[in-house]
Amino acid sequence: MKLLVWLLVGVALVASAHAETLSETEKITALLKSVEEMPARLVRNGIEYDPKQAANHLRFKLSKAGSRIKTAEDFIKYCGSQSWLSGEKYKIKFADGREIESEVYLWEKLRELELPLR
Repeated sequence: MKLLVWLLVGVALVASAHAETLSETEKITALLKSVEEMPARLVRNGIEYDPKQAANHLRFKLSKAGSRIKTAEDFIKYCGSQSWLSGEKYKIKFADGREIESEVYLWEKLRELELPLR
């Protein structure tokens, strides 16, 4: 039993140390991966895009934003939340028809990445 407790403590410490060492670039990469693997579609300017197309679009926006994006929070605010052209908010549409704003989805994913810090 003591061994199991020590193993669990060790796993928790490794997970916490990993989260503490994630750079902002790694967080952005993880957010992009979560979009690419999400079980939903991105709705952008009224058109639905599959996860791979959605992630590629966000990567494109990130590349155009350049050094203006310094943190994962910047990425969510300036790349992942709305269209630069129309100002229309992006939405995530799930198979059951439920929709949420992409910004909400990305903030939740970021919170999950940083959860071991808390």
